[in-house]
Amino acid sequence: MIATSTDTDVPPARPAATVMLIRDADAGAGDARGPGLEVFVLRRAAAAAFAGGFYVFPGGKVDPADGGEAIEPLSAGLDDEAASAALGIERGGLAYWVAAIRECFEEAGVLLARGRDGSPPAPRHADREKVHSGELALVDLCRRDDLVLDTAAIRYVAHWVTPVEERPRRFDTRFFLAAAPADQDGRHDDGETVDSRWVRPAEALDEAEAGDLMLLPPTISTLRFLAGCSTVKEAFAQAAAAGPPPRILPTLQYDEAGNVVGVSAGPAGEFSVGLRPNR
Repeated sequence: MIATSTDTDVPPARPAATVMLIRDADAGAGDARGPGLEVFVLRRAAAAAFAGGFYVFPGGKVDPADGGEAIEPLSAGLDDEAASAALGIERGGLAYWVAAIRECFEEAGVLLARGRDGSPPAPRHADREKVHSGELALVDLCRRDDLVLDTAAIRYVAHWVTPVEERPRRFDTRFFLAAAPADQDGRHDDGETVDSRWVRPAEALDEAEAGDLMLLPPTISTLRFLAGCSTVKEAFAQAAAAGPPPRILPTLQYDEAGNVVGVSAGPAGEFSVGLRPNR
C-alpha cells in the first residue's frame, strides 16, 4: 500500500547538493568485463544521523558561505544567473554547484578546481580537514592558491526531495555529474564516512539487489542512469540529451506490517524503487 500524509506541519526540506564522480576504467588483464565506467561511493558511519550505513555519493547541505558575491568571481564559466536558470529558481543557484564541490573535497578529498593558468590543484589533507571543520573557507582556499572552481564542467542531472513522511531530516537535493580529475583519487574521511570505493554502476545495483550493499532510492535511480553509459563522455552526452531533470517527491511504500519496502513517484507511481534489507 502507499502511504499518504495529511499533516500540515511538514518540516521544510533543506537545500542540498551531491556529486557523482565518474571515471573511465580499463579492465585489467584477464578481466572479462572490458573497459567501462566507474563511480565513487562512500559508506556513511552507522551512527550517522542521516543514512547511517548506506553507500552514498559525496554531498551535503548547502551552506550560506556557498553563495554570495565573493564566490562568483571564483567560478569558472558559470555565474549565478545561469546556474539559477538551470535549476529553475530565481537566484542562488550557483551555491548548489559550490556546495557540491565543497562537499566533494570534504568527504572524498577530491577538489574540482584548477589554477587560473589551467594547472591542476594540489589539494592537501590538512586543507580538507580545515574546510570540513569550517576553519578554512573554500573561497579563502581558492584565493590563497589562486584557484577557480570548475563549475562549468559539472552537469546538473537529478532533483530529489525527501518524502514528507521522513522527519525531521528532509533535504531538497540536486544531483550533479563530474569527471574525476585524473591526478586525484578519492578516499573517505574516517569520520562521517568509513569506507569508499570505485564501482561499476551495474555491479553496485546487483549488490544492492542481493542485499549486500545499502543504497538509498535516489542513489539507485542515478546508478540506473549511469549503468546505461560506457564512458564518461557518453554519460555527459546522455545527461545533456535528457534536458532539465524533473523534481521527484517520492511517496513511501509500506507492506502490511507497516515496514517501508520502497518508494514511488509520478502521477501513477510509474517511478518505483524497491528496498531490500542489508544482510
